[in-house]
Amino acid sequence: MSVEVYDNRRCELGEGPLWHPERNQLFWFDILGKQLMTRVNGEPRRWQFDEHVTAAGWVDTDTLLIASETRLFSFDLEYGDEQDLCPLEADDDGTRSNDGRADRQGGFWIGTMGKSAESGRGTIYRYHKNELRKLVEGITIPNAICFSPDGGLAYYACSRAKKVFTLELDDDGWPKAEAKLFLDLNPEGLAPDGAVTDSHGNFWNAQWGAFRVAGYNPEGKLLRTFEFPAKHTSCPALGGSGLSTLFCTSALEGLDPEEAARAESGMTFSLQTELKGLPEPRVELQT
Repeated sequence: MSVEVYDNRRCELGEGPLWHPERNQLFWFDILGKQLMTRVNGEPRRWQFDEHVTAAGWVDTDTLLIASETRLFSFDLEYGDEQDLCPLEADDDGTRSNDGRADRQGGFWIGTMGKSAESGRGTIYRYHKNELRKLVEGITIPNAICFSPDGGLAYYACSRAKKVFTLELDDDGWPKAEAKLFLDLNPEGLAPDGAVTDSHGNFWNAQWGAFRVAGYNPEGKLLRTFEFPAKHTSCPALGGSGLSTLFCTSALEGLDPEEAARAESGMTFSLQTELKGLPEPRVELQT
């Protein structure tokens, strides 16, 4: 197994990779570049926005739900049409969205944070059946939002605190108990960034500043790591044939000049693995 450069465009802050199961296509974001990115028949494509865009779920073959710094909106991939769904901290110009993912019940979770990562400015929300509800408050950099295969457990992290937590969910996908600590990465000095689960319920976490994606079983035991040629690995996704390709975004943000000069920094990577992913669930929108 060897890492390949899937896309050589260097993102200031690559994030939010989403493998669309109906299009068999990877989408991701350059948050600071305010761009949605993809490849079509091997050719790079991007959409430019006027504000930060950070995470997405798929609604149907041609429609994504996208989180921006001020709203959730649906986006038509063929025509570029946008339709606002709800505001997202639109009255606070000091925050933006960050990591997000669809849950197994058709909802969409999204975290917000201070634009300068101010302590405690972060919140995690869930959008479901036209309702946006706060779930977690007072964190700094929300990340690693993903879900167990049966939909009964949500994961999330605070990168600043270097901790990952779990939340038990009810049948409708709402938390039914207090958060529990899943991983404390402080002893290793590791900062958890984006994450995805596989079909066995293992948790695969990009670790900012560590050149890697690390896998943990549902009990929190380290299984193995995959190394990437970029220091700031930011978020993984499982896609491709058999959902066994591990994609990973990376970032230039925060690198010293020597690291920023590395040719691969900020690029998006792919790695063929023996993992088996799960199709990303559809976001159910009520009309």
